[in-house]
Amino acid sequence: VQLQASGGGLVQAGGSLRLSCAASGRTFSRNAMGWFRRAPGKEREFVAAISMIGGRTRYADSVKGRFTISRDNAKNTVYLQMNSLKPEDTAVYYCAVDPSLVSVPTMNQYDYAYWGQGTLVTVSS
Repeated sequence: VQLQASGGGLVQAGGSLRLSCAASGRTFSRNAMGWFRRAPGKEREFVAAISMIGGRTRYADSVKGRFTISRDNAKNTVYLQMNSLKPEDTAVYYCAVDPSLVSVPTMNQYDYAYWGQGTLVTVSS
């Protein structure tokens, strides 16, 4: 199983980026998928997640209203649209898959078993 994250880069504050995470090796169409991030010198934290069952989404308070998570099951891919980016959004962003079948995606990183390699997002002020 591999998760390939892409779409990171350097952007000015107020700008937008769209991250993608493509899964290969198996289909995760029934699993919740999430995005996490680790800023320099900080612990990894939850950003957003989406379930397949019910299509529910959850967001960290810090990104609500600015970030949108979505998925394309036909492509086995999850996306994170990031708008109105702030310097504090600078981090390595990781996608992950929760192997359990849940209708409400979890914010707990320890519930996610499969992880991508991360993509760096840098927001300049």
